[in-house]
Parts: sequence; C-alpha cells; structure tokens
Amino acid sequence: MKNPLLPVFLALTATLSVAAADALMHASARQVLSLNGDWHVIVDPYDNGYFNYRLEPYDAAKNPTSGYFLDKQPASPSDLIEYNFDRSPTLKVPGDWNSQDDKLFYYEGSVWYRRLFDYTPRATDSRQFIHFGGANYEADVYLNGRKLGRHVGGFTPFQFEVTGQLRPTGNSVVVRVNNQRHPEGVPTVNTDWWNYGGLTRDVMLLEAPATHIRDYSVQLQRGASRHVTGYVQLDGSSLARNVRIEIPELKISTAVATDSSGRAALDFELPGVALWSPEHPQLYEVIFSAGADRITEKIGFRTIETRGTDILLNGRPVFLRGICLHEENPLRGARATSAEDDRLVLTWAKELGCNFIRLAHYPHNEAMARLADEMGLLLWEEVPVYWTIHWEDPATYANAANQLTELIARDRNRASVIIWSMANETPVSPARTAFLKKEVALARQLDPSRLISAAMERRSDPADPATNIVEDPLAEVTDIVSFNEYIGWYAGLPDDCPKARWVVNYNKPVLVSEFGADARQGMHGDRLARFTEEFQEDVYRQTLPMLDKIPQLRGITPWILCDFRSPRRPLAGIQDGWNRKGLVGENGMKKKAFFILQDYYAKKTAEAGR
Repeated sequence: MKNPLLPVFLALTATLSVAAADALMHASARQVLSLNGDWHVIVDPYDNGYFNYRLEPYDAAKNPTSGYFLDKQPASPSDLIEYNFDRSPTLKVPGDWNSQDDKLFYYEGSVWYRRLFDYTPRATDSRQFIHFGGANYEADVYLNGRKLGRHVGGFTPFQFEVTGQLRPTGNSVVVRVNNQRHPEGVPTVNTDWWNYGGLTRDVMLLEAPATHIRDYSVQLQRGASRHVTGYVQLDGSSLARNVRIEIPELKISTAVATDSSGRAALDFELPGVALWSPEHPQLYEVIFSAGADRITEKIGFRTIETRGTDILLNGRPVFLRGICLHEENPLRGARATSAEDDRLVLTWAKELGCNFIRLAHYPHNEAMARLADEMGLLLWEEVPVYWTIHWEDPATYANAANQLTELIARDRNRASVIIWSMANETPVSPARTAFLKKEVALARQLDPSRLISAAMERRSDPADPATNIVEDPLAEVTDIVSFNEYIGWYAGLPDDCPKARWVVNYNKPVLVSEFGADARQGMHGDRLARFTEEFQEDVYRQTLPMLDKIPQLRGITPWILCDFRSPRRPLAGIQDGWNRKGLVGENGMKKKAFFILQDYYAKKTAEAGR
C-alpha cells in the first residue's frame, strides 16, 4: 500500500538537523571493544524503515526517532511491527553487501544493520565513542533507540560520543546505510569502479579519559631534517594542562602546556633520528601523555618537498616508481577489508619494483597507510572529486572539503603519505578551477608539510595531433603537475607513441598519473589485437620510452595494479563487469606487461643507485 505520508516525511527530514560526527581521536590507539562480526540486516529498497509501517504523522520535535527501523519487539500479540532484526539474515562487518549476497550484487539503496553488545566502562569518569572506519555512502546511526547523527561520504572515518548512553547489557546500535548515487554527491553518479555498499570498514567502541588527547600532529618541518613541528589538542573540561611527548629510542622527552582551548604547538629537535624512506622504513614509538591519558603511536620521520623539477625525499631527488590501486581484493571481487587484503596487493607492488602507490580514487582504509609505513611505500591519497561534479553547488564543495579534512586528520602522521590529491580527470572550467583551488588552500592550511597535486588531463594540438599539451590553471597552485594519458588505447594505437611530442611548460616535477590498456589475463594474440596480453604489453613497451622524453618526468603510476570490478565494462566474454587494465588478473596471475614495467623499474633503480 502506498504510504500517503512519504512526501511529507521527506520534506521534514530534508530540514531535520542531526548531530554532526565528533572529531576524530586516532581510533587505532583507543579501541576497547570491536563491533565487527555478524550484524543482522534488513534490505529496504523503498526506505519503509523510516515509518515502521505506522501512519501517525512524523513529528521531529516531539520524537526525533519515531518511525524508524529501530530494535523493537511487539508489546502484545496485537501490536503490528512488520520487521524483526532477530529473524533477519546477517552480513559480515566489515564488508560490502554486494559480494556477500548474490541478490545484492547490483543493489543501490538502504540496508539497515543492527548489532547488540554489552559494555562496562573501564573507569567511572571515562568517555565512550562509537567509531566507524567507513560506510558507503550515507549512514544514519542510532543507539538504544536514539539517533546519534548522520555521516555523508563513503570512505572517511567518523564517530559519535555515547557517554552516558550505554547499558551494561543489551546495547543496540542500528545503522541505516544507503549507497545511492546523487548528482550533487562526491563522487557523483558516474564513476568507473564498483559502488560497494555497507559498513565496509571496522566498527569499534572507543574509550578515553574525561579529558583526553583528541588529536596531534608530529612531523618534520618541510626542508628541515631534524626539526619537528606540529600540535597537540585536548578535549574535555580541564584543558589547560601539560602534555608530554616521548620518543624513548631517541631519548626525547619534552613537555608543552596547552592553552585554555586545549591546544599547544610542538617545536623541538630530533638529534640522531634515522629518516624514514622506502629503503629504510624506520618507525619510532612516540608516546603522548596528559594526566590519565596515554597514547602510543608508531611514527616515521621524513621530509618531502620540490625544488625546480625535482621531488626531494629527505633532501635527495627521488623518482616515483608507482602504480595505481583500487581498494579491492581481486581474488574475491570484493572491497578490501583486512590487513591481509592490503598486504596481498602491496606485496605485488613491491615485487613490481614500486616505491610509490597512487591510492585511487578515494581514501582507502587506515590500515593501508599504516602498512605502507611498515613496508616502505610512498603514497598518493585522493578524495573522490571525480570527473564532472556540481562545481557551483556550495553543499557539494562542503562535502568534498569535509572528506578532505577527515582524510588529512586520519593520516597526517603517516610517513608514507607524501601527496594529497584534490581530484581526478576534471574538465577545465572557471567554476571547476575555483572549486579545486579552494581545496588546495584548505589542504595547505590543514597540512603544510606535504605536496599537493591532482590528476589532470592532456590535450592534442589541433594543428598537430602528435603534439600533446598539458596546460591547466590548477597546475599554478599544485606542487606537482600530474596528468593522465592513454595514447595507444583511447587515443590511437601503440605505434603512435614514438611519434608523440610533449609540451609541459611548468618548472615543476611531472608525474604521469595514468596510462595503460585493457587485457584479459590468458587471452593471447597479435600485438594489435585489442584485449590481448600482447596489446597491453606493447602499449607499455612503447609508452615508457615516450614518457622518458618529458624533461621534467619524476614519476609514473600506470593504471592499474589489479583488475577491478566496474559496471561500466560489460563486454561479454572479455570484460564481464571488470576493468581489465590491471597488470594482475582477477585470478592473481601476472600479465605480460607486468614484467615490462618490472624491468623498467629495475633499470630506474640501478640508475639512481637506490
């Protein structure tokens, strides 16, 4: 039966103000209870969960949670409630729903998750937070029948404070996750990856003292190989106090006094520090303490900057031997959710000879950056400002800026992260450039220690199609000029590569952020037969010397390490819903082009002597 109140309800909820997610507080150092595991779910394509099939008007002022799929049971045999979490099926968290249930493979809509848990605080004056590593794309969160708030953005972490709302037993957390695409969204409706829905990353209950260390940044100042700058931020009722920072291995122990807002700047020397690099990924135990609060982190120290056309890592020029990567385990055809998933693909990248990974086209999970710290891999991290979005919509910019802020807050202490990327393949227009320049300014304000870039595009000279021009007003404010090019696949054939000429009139390092060709692993034929391994191999063989002719070239990230799912790729018998540009097939087997790039990187390593 059609619900006559749906239009009224949607109008009301459009203006309903819900609590914003609380500030991040480095969840990996705070976990006290994992909420991962089996969650009961209700698939709700019509969003009937907003009503519980009741016909009374929705009144947000009187009851902000009435009319939702909450954890209810009939009060009597005559009570009508047409759902029951206890009887519903389960899905694994973290995980996407698409790969766990064939019926949900292409599903885009709402799924309601419910998890029960018991909890006893460790200290009587402690504070608790429910933390989500990521939920794609919108998440409405409820605890014990009360709405905690909403988060928008599928790839960045968020949390809500639940102090005073927990019971010793029988706590119920309910989350409505909706992965529908929106024209005003970030990303927008068109992408070239799978729209995995669900609670795709860890869910944790965190505990901290009443006044605790909410955030901190401890990094070497750009260009200074021994000088640390940063800050520490407290949260609570007693904010003016001393905070101690210790690095036992370096015999460092220093204290700062926070001001009335709980903030203090950090500024001290690190004599004897071994700088982090891909060859020597040195991490130090760093201890932060303030009153009853104590956090221990593993942090590496390195500098990253540009000088003319060079990228300098710890003051020395570096060539970025990279590859692009989606957050997917190709062997399962599912969103990557574990450290084992991350180690699988990063091990392939190391075998390829990489020292650099472009994490495309959205923030990957926190464990990826931490593992890259350990394994010695430099990272490019990106927000999903992808193709053409609503550049003139202030709400769209606010969404993108929030995702960028949450990403930087999460990973600003990771030595592996050297580049924040603002966007991918965005056609030039005044509105687009103004949008992205605002993003650049925000990133520099939040983190002045790292480099800024974006994956731009090249164009052909109309008077001479063999001449490729890279010219973008955004490049005026980025540290690196990065661009995607597909000569040999989308533009001409591989034999066009030797004829290509490049015009890149910037005295800045150049990073070619994408090139490549599709090949189904195990499909063989002539080098000019599309989708064969030989065609892809020839694209790589002819592209690499072509790019080496660019004088400012300081790195490449070919597209892409592994085949990945994409509904844009329907060619039966060849693509079958997979983007086949990977150097490793969905079966884990390496294609012929893998070894062309591996040999190129081995030569680059030998030339650099590193």
